[in-house]
Amino acid sequence: MTKTIKSEVLKEKAQPLGKYPHYKKVGDFVFVSGTSSRRKDNTHEGVFVDLEGNVHLDIKKQTKAVIKNIEAILKEADCTLKDVVDVTTFLVNMKDFNDYNEVYGSFFNHDGPTRTTVAVHQLPHPNLLIEMKVIAFKKNKK
Repeated sequence: MTKTIKSEVLKEKAQPLGKYPHYKKVGDFVFVSGTSSRRKDNTHEGVFVDLEGNVHLDIKKQTKAVIKNIEAILKEADCTLKDVVDVTTFLVNMKDFNDYNEVYGSFFNHDGPTRTTVAVHQLPHPNLLIEMKVIAFKKNKK
């Protein structure tokens, strides 16, 4: 039995900040690297700058954008959110947990993936409130 391994960096998505792929497919498993609300043009969803130059960050918009970014990456790996079996979420501030959890619950339910949520000191950009990584499982067609 041969095990197929494929790593891919997607040209139409924000490029990784280091030497790692958007996802790695190993047999029937797909591992999606930590994903944020960063867009291809390196701006971030859920960030608003007011007329005085104050930056406002929206955890609900960022959470939705992160999950949508993951969904797009999974599509390239021939998977959907329904194939996700495990989620790890990194929050900069646990005060955002309830709002994050509300948005998360609009995509997943109790039959969905296992989940771990941890607080972190910071993420790679000061505008980021959340990052998520997932593992998906989809039986390969033979």
